[in-house]
Amino acid sequence: MYVKKIELQNFRNYEALEVIFDPRVNVFYGENAQGKTNLLESIYITSMGKSFRTNKDRDMIRFGSDFFRIKITTAVERGVHMLDRLINASNPDFDKDKKEESENIVELAVNQMGKKGIKINGLKIDKLADLFNLIYIVIFSPEDLKIVKDEPEKRRKFVDRELCQIKPLYLSILDNYKRTLMQRNMYLKGQNINEAVLDVWDRKLSEYGGKIISYRNTFVKKLDLISNSIHSEITAGKENLRVFYESNIPVSGSSEDIEMDFYQELKSSRQRDLKNRTTSRGPHKDDLRLQSGGMDIRKFGSQGQQRTAALSLKLSEIKLIKEETGEYPALLLDDVLSELDKSRQQYLIESLEHVQIFITTTELSKDVEQALKHIKYFHIKNGAVDGIVDTI
Repeated sequence: MYVKKIELQNFRNYEALEVIFDPRVNVFYGENAQGKTNLLESIYITSMGKSFRTNKDRDMIRFGSDFFRIKITTAVERGVHMLDRLINASNPDFDKDKKEESENIVELAVNQMGKKGIKINGLKIDKLADLFNLIYIVIFSPEDLKIVKDEPEKRRKFVDRELCQIKPLYLSILDNYKRTLMQRNMYLKGQNINEAVLDVWDRKLSEYGGKIISYRNTFVKKLDLISNSIHSEITAGKENLRVFYESNIPVSGSSEDIEMDFYQELKSSRQRDLKNRTTSRGPHKDDLRLQSGGMDIRKFGSQGQQRTAALSLKLSEIKLIKEETGEYPALLLDDVLSELDKSRQQYLIESLEHVQIFITTTELSKDVEQALKHIKYFHIKNGAVDGIVDTI
């Protein structure tokens, strides 16, 4: 599965653009503030339905325009169907190893009112989850190198973004939880609060929250195993990485058990919530504990240890998607190679043999260039591609 082509209209600083990508390595190079990251962002949006840079869709409309539109073509290669193999078993001209490519087209548009429209192969869709199995995306930027030491919200978003891709139902559950949490908090800020009404919000919040906690707990257990293996390889076996799920709700049993525990926690903390006018318990307070040799890397790890842990977590995303879906994701490297030392760069590149890669950079080192091979270069200047070459 890979991104084959993209067409932009009035997106960020692109008035109009149409480019065809290489199935393996694509490098967007040029000076800063020319539109390299904007191009990555447009690819990401058609996978996730929203930006990794802003929560306001209108911010992505080109200045002076009324709308933006993105059209992306994804392709997937499939082997010959088993039935065809059987039918043509005696045909000496039949190529059993040939690959057949099928395409999907995603169109996404947003107007100045913030209204968003999405089509898949010409058919309008209403649920963002319908996008998630067309192309899987992992984004890695300098901001992700801070995921270990930054606030818990960054680590929650890391988990949620991954779960939304591999478990599309999770997005709906998460949205319902956030909406219910906002309504409960608004009710807590009101006057003449009726505890019977508050109990209704508690039951709905615990229903969605129990499912979220269960999903996250299962995910983090898998993340722990994969990231520890990767981390050991990066450090030549000198360090390990353990990832633990930190929830303020007891995590045991089924999602129904967790739901009941969450409801009891909400009842126990009700007087405190009434006093503080906010919800103090729930998965919106979750975090990941990252340890190496028993040490909390978030608080006591060196910058090098924190960066290695971040790299391990991001590479784990790729393996998790492959394990859960059977497909490799496309990897967006937004000016991150220059932030990694030579050994981490080398490990990253060597891990991406089967992955379509998009790289933004002002300059690609010779070592990385030689390791990647088969690179298609796009020179980005002032919101346009003014040159496409196979080498620079």
